[in-house]
Amino acid sequence: MSQTTQELLGERSKRLTDAYALRKPDRVPISLNLGYMLAKFGGITCQELDSNYEKAQQLLEEAAVYLQPDQVMGLGPFVSKPSRMLGDRQTRWPGYGLPADSPMQYIEGEYMKAEDYDAFLEDPTNFTLRIFLPRVYGQLEGLALLPRIPVLVTGYPSYATLVTLNDPLLRGSLETLAKVAEFYAERGEAMLRSAERMAALGFPTGLGRAGSFAMAPFDFIADTMRGMRGVFLDMYRRPDKLLAAEEKARHICAEAAIQTCRSTGGRFVFIPLHRGSDGFMSVEQFETFYWPQLKGLLMDLVEADIMPAVFYEGVWDERLHYLRELPKGKTAGHFQATNIHKLKEIVGDVMPISGCFPVSLLQVGPPERVREQTKKVCEILGKDGGFIMGANSSMDQCRPDLVKVWVDATKEYGAS
Repeated sequence: MSQTTQELLGERSKRLTDAYALRKPDRVPISLNLGYMLAKFGGITCQELDSNYEKAQQLLEEAAVYLQPDQVMGLGPFVSKPSRMLGDRQTRWPGYGLPADSPMQYIEGEYMKAEDYDAFLEDPTNFTLRIFLPRVYGQLEGLALLPRIPVLVTGYPSYATLVTLNDPLLRGSLETLAKVAEFYAERGEAMLRSAERMAALGFPTGLGRAGSFAMAPFDFIADTMRGMRGVFLDMYRRPDKLLAAEEKARHICAEAAIQTCRSTGGRFVFIPLHRGSDGFMSVEQFETFYWPQLKGLLMDLVEADIMPAVFYEGVWDERLHYLRELPKGKTAGHFQATNIHKLKEIVGDVMPISGCFPVSLLQVGPPERVREQTKKVCEILGKDGGFIMGANSSMDQCRPDLVKVWVDATKEYGAS
């Protein structure tokens, strides 16, 4: 007897919830973050997927019905329009700086100079508004002309400083920010409608992701501000300032993520880790510049009753034992290329594990290898529960037919 969509919704939600709670569900759940793969599925370009929200939603629904996973996501809020509105110098998008069928790319640069540390440490808000944003976003160059807001505490004698708000360049920047805010208000409503449409088809959304976004304090400085070259030089040339900046970053990230979760009702904070894996830095450097600050951020979120959903990119074979310092069942770990035997042995009782399935197999196959690897992952990571099957990286270039093989194999080999 076939199940109703509401019965499927309840069954899938429980399966995912059990796994995130380190319980053993009826079978291994599978969660898909399809991203630009939806363009391949629908026979359109990445640019069209990016720019046509209704088409993207239609393809998400069709892919969900075809693949039948436990949870499925598309592009979500990560589209080009806000970046294009802002004149973003850090990103390239399909059809905008990239071929129409290429996924978006991030352009790393030294957007915070070494001599800017003091300005950031003294007043992160002032640094961001008047220095960083005008450098990164062409349409926000006017923010460099903002009046010194703190002087307004002196009362009426200071009101005349507001005259600079009449500057056309500054006014244009403020108008751009307002338009971006309007876009996200509309996008937020559209995503709520998307969640309702997916639920009507029997698919939950947001488990393991919905809530907010944050960055490891080291990555906060390295990714968008100093760049990898700059921050690695800082570890030797100005370590004290780097550590002080990381502490600032930790509090900025924690406060912003908690505030967002409180306002939206989200329970997860997604944190991708970019520089902490084996090989990026020595163990001594990891223990000085990366782990204490990351652990502090994770604990800030846990204490606020929010689950950090951490993407441990790269290989963490030599650093898994640090993760045992985290409270049991309070954080989630998505892993890319870590040895799955070590992963289950060392942290399988500490956190729910997701990911680990190589996207290379979902790009080229063959189907037999997809099934073999699925069986292996289910047997090792799915044992005793606490595992959510997922891709180990972006699914943008995956073949829909091979993803279908993978989903079906997960249901077969992941059964309790």
